Amino acid sequence: MFLHQHPYPPFIFEDTTKLIVGTLPPPRFSMGELLEKDVDFCYGSYYNSLWLYIDAIHNLNLRYDNSRAAVEERKQFLHKHKIGVCDIVESAQREKIDASDLGMTNIKLRDVIGYLQKYPNINTLLFTGGNSKNGPEYFFRRHCKEYGIKLQPVETEVPRIHSFQLKDKNEEVREIKTVSLTSASGSANRAIGSMPLYQQLKAKNPDFTTFDFRVLQYREFF
Repeated sequence: MFLHQHPYPPFIFEDTTKLIVGTLPPPRFSMGELLEKDVDFCYGSYYNSLWLYIDAIHNLNLRYDNSRAAVEERKQFLHKHKIGVCDIVESAQREKIDASDLGMTNIKLRDVIGYLQKYPNINTLLFTGGNSKNGPEYFFRRHCKEYGIKLQPVETEVPRIHSFQLKDKNEEVREIKTVSLTSASGSANRAIGSMPLYQQLKAKNPDFTTFDFRVLQYREFF
C-alpha cells in the first residue's frame, strides 16, 4: 500500500474570505516527481489544473513550470483575492498509485471546521467537485456530522450551493456558503457533456468546449 500524504499545509491567512477545498493532489506531488509543467503548489498539476481556468478568467499569464516564481504568482493572486486553500484529506492509502478519489482507503481528514472557527472571515467554501463518493463535498458532509452540522440546500442546479450555521469559539454564529464546482478533472467532461446548459451553449456555438464551460461556471466565484 502506498501512503499518499498531502504535501502542502493549508494556505490560509487572516483576511481569507473564500476557501478552496479539494482532496489530494496526484501522488507525484507527494513523491517529489513533478512533470515539466507542474507547479509545486496547491492545484499545480498542469493536466488537472484549477489554475488554467483562473488564469483564463483573470488573464494572468501565469507560468507553468517548477520555478519558485510560478508558486509566488499563485500565492499573490490568492492573497489579492482573499482566497485560501485547505484540502480536506490529510492522507490516504492506495493500492494503485494514481489520483483517483475512489482509490483512497484508510482516509484521514483535516479539521476544516476547526480552521473555519479559527479564521472568522471565511464565508464561502469552494469544493472542487460534488458529492460523489470520496469527493470533497462528500468528505465535508462526513466531517460535519462530527460537529452536528447539516448542510441546507440553497441552489440545486450545478454548481450546487448549500449553507450551514457555524458557532465559533466566541459563541458567535455565522452563516457559511458551500459551492460544489464541476471538477477540473478530465473525468468530469462526460458529466459536463450531459448537462442541458452545456448542450444549449454547444448548439449555439459548435466551438464551445468543456474548458469554456468551466471558465463560465468558475468566473462567478473566482
